[in-house]
Amino acid sequence: MQTVTAEWLQATEVFREVPLDQLQWMIDNSQHLSMQAGDYFFKSGEPVKGTYVVVSGRLRLYILHNREMEEISVLVPGDVSGALPFSRGIKASVNASVLEDTTIMLLPADKFREMISRFYELTAALVHQMTNRVRNYTSLQQQNEKMMALGKLSAGLAHELNNPAAAIVRGSESLVKHLQLEPELFKDVINVKMEAADVDNITGKLFEILQRKDKPKLTLMQKTEMEDDLRDFLDDNKVENSDEIAENFMEYGFTCDDMEHFREHIPAPYVSSVLNWINTNLVTERMVQDIQEASQRIFRLIQSVKNFTHMDQGKGKELIDIHTGIESTLTMMQYKLKKANIEVVEEYDPKLPRVMALVGELNQVWTNLIDNAVDAMEPQGKGKLIIRTGEDHQFARISIIDNGPGIPEDIKRSIFDPFFTTKGIGRGTGLGLDVVMRIVQGQHHGSVKVNSVPGRTEFIVCLPIAG
Repeated sequence: MQTVTAEWLQATEVFREVPLDQLQWMIDNSQHLSMQAGDYFFKSGEPVKGTYVVVSGRLRLYILHNREMEEISVLVPGDVSGALPFSRGIKASVNASVLEDTTIMLLPADKFREMISRFYELTAALVHQMTNRVRNYTSLQQQNEKMMALGKLSAGLAHELNNPAAAIVRGSESLVKHLQLEPELFKDVINVKMEAADVDNITGKLFEILQRKDKPKLTLMQKTEMEDDLRDFLDDNKVENSDEIAENFMEYGFTCDDMEHFREHIPAPYVSSVLNWINTNLVTERMVQDIQEASQRIFRLIQSVKNFTHMDQGKGKELIDIHTGIESTLTMMQYKLKKANIEVVEEYDPKLPRVMALVGELNQVWTNLIDNAVDAMEPQGKGKLIIRTGEDHQFARISIIDNGPGIPEDIKRSIFDPFFTTKGIGRGTGLGLDVVMRIVQGQHHGSVKVNSVPGRTEFIVCLPIAG
């Protein structure tokens, strides 16, 4: 077992610059504890006992995340942790379990006042250790916050991509089967005998129908009646496949008058062949359009990802339109918004000047604020999210407003503090609004304010307009 001496402490990184007499005072005023593997040195929520040094053995520090252990670090001989001078921590935020037989030297917190007044170097060493610990822990939690946000966005994006991808697969399979029927139809069409003028008249009428812009908006009952009328016409003229043709022609806006026009210019023996040929071309065109629309949707989603992450640009500040980043964020979060039944109202000032900003970082701001708003409204089963932009003197003013329950007065001052969260375990680390504040204030010299009453919470972000 390691014997604790002033020389041994001075050989560690933390106490390297501390005089031996001060270290001896620390040894003389400390408790020396022995624990066995499987024991707990302390648990989350228990009062912090003081500063401790691991003399021998190993301690695991961890938190419970979604009921699973998430390791923070493993402390080995020479490591220092626990309460430190000027720390405001009263209760432990992590658990400390003993991995193997361990010896701890614990300086009780009630000795801090004497240490601070008498031993400058020892106090400075421990304060420096506290600073390093906060920085490392904050970095870890910030990474966790980013990974949680990435997980949420990835799940939503995967869902949004799945729909158009599935549509492309279905459309392409249907198109292949549809095209396999073309040879049989071609036999019927090749035998049609019509005057060139009638052919031109038929094709001209078809293009005229397809190019109509003012197609009437029909109710379901009106659509059913029109489809029945078209089917009756087709059946009266002994047109094969009348059910499918009536349904498709109705969708494209064909009327019974159009059908009469076709009958007048198509010899009676060929009415069925020509109308089936027209229907086949319309079906083919619709399948291609569906595939194009699904492909364009995937393309827009990928463009939103690129705009959101700014992965194809440099990392410096640039002149940007605020609305582009907000739109990309809304697209990335579309799945969560729909799932929570949130109505989004966009009230943008089209004349808002551009700002000089770090695009990727600013998109984190919109993500955190919108995500918090959705979480606040979600228990209601529906909600309304208003995003409003405008010019406010020399600033671009962006308001994100939700109609959730509001922020209680007793916690309103704490919401921007690191690690403060009102969300349940596993839903937040308490760094979202801290990240917002650091990005807006620290990196963009702007401001973040909040106004909240029950039924209306407004976060206001102000960013300097580029001069």
